[in-house]
Amino acid sequence: QVQLVESGGGLVQPGGSLRLSCAASGSIFSINAMRWYRQAPGKERELVAAIPRFGSTTYVDSVKGRFTISRDNAKKSVYLQMNSLKPEDTAVYYCNAEIIDRVLNIKDYWGQGTQVTVSS
Repeated sequence: QVQLVESGGGLVQPGGSLRLSCAASGSIFSINAMRWYRQAPGKERELVAAIPRFGSTTYVDSVKGRFTISRDNAKKSVYLQMNSLKPEDTAVYYCNAEIIDRVLNIKDYWGQGTQVTVSS
């Protein structure tokens, strides 16, 4: 059984910062791409940032220059550093990872989501 567990959400004032963490556990052989999505009320889920096992990161235009995605392969974890937060960043943030398990099945897994609220 594979799980993704997120942490680090909360309430922050505009211009503030938060750091989201997501740790994978279970019967894992390897992790390919890791991603952060978000879903605001009444809107579709959107891809915020992605990081392959090796290679360049990608970001949605609205967060470029403010958010940074990183990963620690030894800890099977991915992070999202969010700076200069805006009210429009308010959403539930979800961690996603393409994981190869120990019997070499490849599957996408999702975390439970963590609420980020940017408000004064």
